[in-house]
Amino acid sequence: MTAWRAAFALQAEACRALGSPLTARVCEQLALILAGDDGALARRVRTWPGDASHRADSVPLRLCGALHALVLTGRDPELAQAYAEPDDDRLHDRISQAIHRDEAHMLEWVEHAPQTNEVARAAALIAACWFIGALLPGRRFDLLELGASAGLNLNFPRYRLGDAEEYAPSLLADEGESVWLNPQWRGAAPAPAALAIGAARGVDLNPLDPARDGLRLLAYVWADQRARLERMQAALALAGRHPPQVDRGDAGAWLAARLAEPCAHGRLVYHTVAAQYFPAPTRALVESALRAAGDGASPDRPLAHLSMEADGGEGAALVLRLWSGGGMREWSLGRADFHGRWIGWQPKETL
Repeated sequence: MTAWRAAFALQAEACRALGSPLTARVCEQLALILAGDDGALARRVRTWPGDASHRADSVPLRLCGALHALVLTGRDPELAQAYAEPDDDRLHDRISQAIHRDEAHMLEWVEHAPQTNEVARAAALIAACWFIGALLPGRRFDLLELGASAGLNLNFPRYRLGDAEEYAPSLLADEGESVWLNPQWRGAAPAPAALAIGAARGVDLNPLDPARDGLRLLAYVWADQRARLERMQAALALAGRHPPQVDRGDAGAWLAARLAEPCAHGRLVYHTVAAQYFPAPTRALVESALRAAGDGASPDRPLAHLSMEADGGEGAALVLRLWSGGGMREWSLGRADFHGRWIGWQPKETL
């Protein structure tokens, strides 16, 4: 199997595992169509110069996003019907027609890496803040997010976490409708604890604007996952009331500059399924900036680093490091589904 076809097969497998049989079938049909086509899009994909798989360039999801955008905007009602009532033959034909009828659209989207800004990952961020709040009561933390995309998860203190009967108050009160998160807990859910939140700022190589790029963010959500789409719509609406601040730049250089700035209270650095896409020099600079700032941390000005990243196990590992004077402490907080469907909350200090 060629590398580009293997990328589509791997993505289909991942989509099924993450609860999207429709997107899996779209990936499979795309591979069949592109293998037998000689149009501009097929040539671009078959001669892709880098790694087309989800480990790097995610070419299959670029095309899935392009097709979903046609559905969301109403430009292709026949494709929308095939998505609503998927049949392999009909899906194959409708995708093929869309590729040829809207080739310019497809070619434009294939040049952009997917940026999902998965809102449900915020559940793990809230739980970690409750954990920090219990460790360091009364402290205030500014937020610094690496790989923030459109910055929707800079607003996570305004989201609500809990079950249908009882949602905990958000860390920051918000008027109107909020974003509601209800992951499946594997093990006991953490107890809510107050944590004062200050300013929030993020960085991304290609920041998206929630107001301008809402369609793109929605299109990268898999079409048969209605709850994810509704959360994204709610997060975009909230971002309209509280626009996130996301700078354009390299995460390593940006973080080093931010942590070098004076701060009268604590800072929380976090990233969710982003560090794997950073080049090695960026990851090294992030680590050196954290270590240098950690050396200067104190009980009144602590530094926390929360990562939700793949490590080869099920889902993503949740790791918290804390500097508050006297060296670094580290906890494994458990694991979380990449899309935030479940959280295995099992805090254990490791250092």
